[in-house]
Amino acid sequence: MSKRTGTFSLGAFLLFTGHHVAGWRHASASDGTTLADFIQLARLAEAAKFDALFLADGVAARLDEAGAAGHKAHNGFYPFEPITLLSALAGVTSRIGLVATASTSFSDPFNLARQFASLDRLSDGRAGWNLVTSGDLGSAYNFGHAAPIAHTDRYARAEEFIDVATALWDSVEDDAFQRDRASGAYVDRSKLHRVDHQGRHFAVRGPLNIPRPPQGHPVVVQAGSSEPGKELAARTAEAVFTAQQTLADAVGFYVDLKGRLARYGRAPDDLKILPGVMPVVGHSEAEAREKFEALQELIQPIVGLGLLREHAADIDFSQFDLDGPLPDLPETEGGKSRQTLLIELARREKLSIRDLYLRIAGARGHWQLVGTPTQIADQLEERFVNYGADGFNIMAPTLPGGLVDFIELVVPELHRRGLFRTEYQGITLRDHLGLKRPPSRFAASVAAAAE
Repeated sequence: MSKRTGTFSLGAFLLFTGHHVAGWRHASASDGTTLADFIQLARLAEAAKFDALFLADGVAARLDEAGAAGHKAHNGFYPFEPITLLSALAGVTSRIGLVATASTSFSDPFNLARQFASLDRLSDGRAGWNLVTSGDLGSAYNFGHAAPIAHTDRYARAEEFIDVATALWDSVEDDAFQRDRASGAYVDRSKLHRVDHQGRHFAVRGPLNIPRPPQGHPVVVQAGSSEPGKELAARTAEAVFTAQQTLADAVGFYVDLKGRLARYGRAPDDLKILPGVMPVVGHSEAEAREKFEALQELIQPIVGLGLLREHAADIDFSQFDLDGPLPDLPETEGGKSRQTLLIELARREKLSIRDLYLRIAGARGHWQLVGTPTQIADQLEERFVNYGADGFNIMAPTLPGGLVDFIELVVPELHRRGLFRTEYQGITLRDHLGLKRPPSRFAASVAAAAE
């Protein structure tokens, strides 16, 4: 296969003070908890012509000692619920996409479809939904469960959830609202369609009670890389946020996932693969290493062990020799793909428990790059041209400084190579990502019946 050409996408994954687990302790990090902080970051990313802002979310606070010692998402606290925050940011931006995380495990399709349709309308077509499932016990407790929801059950619910949500977005045709003052006809009732869904998890009549989103459907993003996660993505996702450590793994994932699309009647370009990348950038390699080591020195062991407990298995790693090898881990009902990634990383690089938590503290298993603008651009280009990614979700180690460094130092190098846009060519998030606007299934069926 020949090397790929063209430009790639960039998202800005905003995790308040930054993605490094000790970033909040660094003197350069802002508190990152006010609307003004996020407006600053959104405007920085939009001025650099990023495709989208990306916000994580969770629905449980960690009250154990590791959570208390950690920061932000590590202890389960967020400054804002993401759809609410992005609705505010829609009013102070005009082009950048707005992607919020929301779980199918602890939501209902009608409410969530309505919220994302509203965000899409408020932003003139820039909304995206990062669909996740939730397998942690803390979240389960907050929604009436006595145990984590089993992995297979979470994905069965997610499969039904996305079908209902997309049907609801289709249930009001684009031109349903006439608003004809002369005749008194406000809405054409023939263009409103009941969903009448009766399934294992949901019973939803419909239609949605607000107009169809400008994009038809907000862009659907997913993050799962387990077998059920990849199959759900192949059928329904339009972008996938993923984590691979090596070029070979990235290319293998890319080929695997894109290869599943045909059986659902989809083309390879109908889905974009956007791995997370945490870049630490310096004018020299020594400066970049110095920045990175300054962050690493701020990691408290209890926080590092808490990260392993959260991502590898819900066991207390402090019972083991921290400088010994990672023990065999039981299968978890949590994130299976991330557990597998960390186990393989520890085995491949012969990492001790301490080494492993230090290795993932920056990006929690995502790709971590430390170097000069040229070195970082080289690695991004290598992964893109070899079909290991369609773009990247940039996870700045600290905010705002890490994002500023990437924009001021790396983005000009990407421009020089012709790898990233210098101006927006469209308005909507679908425009930026090169995704088609889906027609209403109900309008299509009505038109077919009339022929």
